[in-house]
Order: sequence, then structure tokens, then C-alpha cells
Amino acid sequence: MTSTRERQRAAARARLEKEMAERAGKARKRRQTQAIISAGAVLVLVVAGTVWLAVTLGGDDDKPATNTAAAGASECVYNALPTDQRPPQIKDVGLPSNQQSGTGVQTMTIDTNLGPITAKVDRSLVPCTAGSFSYLAEKNFFDNTKCHRLVTEGIKVLQCGDPSATGNGWRDTDGQGGPSYRLPEENLPTDKRPPYPEGVIAMANSGQPGSTGSQFFIVYGDSPLDPAYTVLGTITGGLDIVKDVAKAGDDGAFAQQAGGGHPKKEVIIKDLAMSAPQG
Repeated sequence: MTSTRERQRAAARARLEKEMAERAGKARKRRQTQAIISAGAVLVLVVAGTVWLAVTLGGDDDKPATNTAAAGASECVYNALPTDQRPPQIKDVGLPSNQQSGTGVQTMTIDTNLGPITAKVDRSLVPCTAGSFSYLAEKNFFDNTKCHRLVTEGIKVLQCGDPSATGNGWRDTDGQGGPSYRLPEENLPTDKRPPYPEGVIAMANSGQPGSTGSQFFIVYGDSPLDPAYTVLGTITGGLDIVKDVAKAGDDGAFAQQAGGGHPKKEVIIKDLAMSAPQG
């Protein structure tokens, strides 16, 4: 005969199986409802002038979510200049990939005739600009170019990155060169005072939105510039080199225009490299 204890155990198992079946049924209904609600959900994010599209589609809980871009990637816009708008100072090296990593920190190393200058670049803040800079560095875009502009009055910056600023002496066209594409600005310091403190490295542009190219400037003293220029990173070494160049002064070539002039103490970028993102 079946003992009383065995009958109790059998009844308990039956109750447990019934409860588990009811829970499974409720879970299926909940997943179906979530799938219906989520199926049409599209989230569009616009961040610092660059558009990232994040599309989230709901589905069965057992299936992984699908995204338009790989995890940790940002969708970037690199606008090619029309061929009839490319002066001789433009250097065509193609276009970077539209998908750029938005994670990790890179080290920029600018090897100059006066010594190395290093900077830290956080890709989470400037995924598209860092992607462009890394692409150009891989193409040796900056090698053997000169920093063509120094400003010592009002703003305190040394400007570099024109691929046409090479060789002996200076040209009237120095400062007009760049790659054959432009990109929107990122990481604008609209909430910072001053917007560009000493030790910042930022991207130059023409003053129009979406006109960032390859030219950049190193800030060697707090500068009250309008927050319209992408902050690329922070100088981690070699700022004393820039300050020594500033002490030597400029020739005033741009005094009647943008301000400043060619640095009297010449700065030649022998090589510019970007490390692989870390972290």
C-alpha cells in the first residue's frame, strides 16, 4: 500500500507542476504583448551635430536584439567635397569608414623636429573625429608637414594639419589645405569656462557647421574661443615645446585676417600616429 507520506509528496509535485505551467503561460502572453508594442519603436539620437540611428525591435525573449550598427559603433558622416571645389592644397586619400568605434582611449603621438607631443583621445566623446584622425594618420597624411600658424594675442594656439604646408619657406596658401572630405563637429565645450583651457587639442574649421577637416590646434594658454570647434583630446606631454615656440613669436602674416602668423620657430611634424583604442 502507498504510505501517507508518499501520497503527500505526489500531491505536492502535482501542485508544483500546475503552478509552473500557469507561470509559463503568463510568460508567453507577456512576451507576445511586448513584441507587439516594441515592433514599431524607433529611437533617433542626434548628438553634437553627428547623427546616430539606434533602431530597437522587440521580439521573443529567447532571441537576441538586433541593431543597425555593431555594438559600441557609431554611424558617422564624412562628406566628400565636389571635385570642382578642391583646390591644389586638398589631398585626396579617400574616405574613412562610416562605422567607427565609440569605445576606448587612444594615444596620439606627434613626432616633431623639436621633440614628441602626446595627447589622449577618448573615442566615446569623438568617435567620428577620432576615426577620421586615425584614418589620416594611417595614410601618413600629416608626415613632413609644418605647423603653419601661431597666435599669441587673445587666443593662444599653435595650428597644424595642413598637408600642403611643406618644404622651405611659407606660401600664401598655407592654411588652406585639408582632406577631400569634411565632417560635422563633435564634443563642443558649450558648458565649459573657458571653452578651451590650456592643454586642449581641438579641430579647426571654417566657421561654418560641418566644415571640420584635418587641421587642428594645440591650446597652450586658456583661450576664450567660441565653443564651435571639436575638442579632440588633451595634451599629456610636450606642451612645453609649444610654449617655447610661442615665446619665439610669429611673423604677423595673418594679423589682418584670422590673427597671428607663421611661427618664427619652425615646427615640423615628422610623423603622427594614433594607437589602437584601449579599454
